Amino acid sequence: METKELLKKVREIELKTRGLTKQVFSGEYHSAFKGRGMTFSEVKNYQFGDDVRSIDWNVTARFNEPFVKIFEEERELSVFMVLDISGSNNFGTRTRSKKELMLEIAAVLAFSAVANNDKVGAVFITDEVEKFIPPKKGRSHALMILRELILFKPKNKGTNLNEGLRFFRNVVKKRSICFLISDFYDENNFVEGLKIANRKHDMVALRIFDPVEKELPNLGLIKMFDAENNVVKWVNTSSKKVRTHYKNQFIKSEENLNVQLRKSGVDYASLSTDGKYLAELNKLFLKRSR
Repeated sequence: METKELLKKVREIELKTRGLTKQVFSGEYHSAFKGRGMTFSEVKNYQFGDDVRSIDWNVTARFNEPFVKIFEEERELSVFMVLDISGSNNFGTRTRSKKELMLEIAAVLAFSAVANNDKVGAVFITDEVEKFIPPKKGRSHALMILRELILFKPKNKGTNLNEGLRFFRNVVKKRSICFLISDFYDENNFVEGLKIANRKHDMVALRIFDPVEKELPNLGLIKMFDAENNVVKWVNTSSKKVRTHYKNQFIKSEENLNVQLRKSGVDYASLSTDGKYLAELNKLFLKRSR
């Protein structure tokens, strides 16, 4: 992709997601992801109902009337995105591919972090860690992450979420918010790795999918390509038996994934490429803020 075309695409994504960030996530992001603790802000005159444990005895003695300390939440956070860029995420049949949906979600999260003066970083993974971008503040850093996500060509096509989670745990020592964004087509058991990461960090799993992965359309004999294993199969989608089997397999894998994510103890949401992902993301943020 040429520089001019890249800059245009990044700008389009920024304009689109910046509006969404302000419209949908302005308050939810702040309340859903709280800071590390409380820090002293100021003192005020004691009023009936104030916690007596907050009385500032030095100021009270100086002015001969009671004053209490006011504390504010320490807001500065580090937000990480562990992004699964394996071969299966190139699939898409609607307005966008899964990778393009991931790019939009990453932009929304990155600009939400920037708007709240938080640091943002990223880890790109396949079946190994492909790239690490340390967290920094500011719009220019968020845009750099998006440019890298657009241009980056992974060495591998497979998926091993444990590798990404292990790297994240080992490299990031300070408690952070971490969004694991993937279609979760991973034959490895990642539950224990997610549990361990969630003990130290605030983990959130965002599962992306395309509607056709849920239910095959009747398109006759079609060629299907497994991008992670380089396998081609011809599938007769006219057969009701084939379509029913495909749907049942999806339901089974969906139930299994939901069980695994619940076991890991993390908050999660499923986001579709058909354009309805914002409502689910907003629902997740609202649930966390209660």
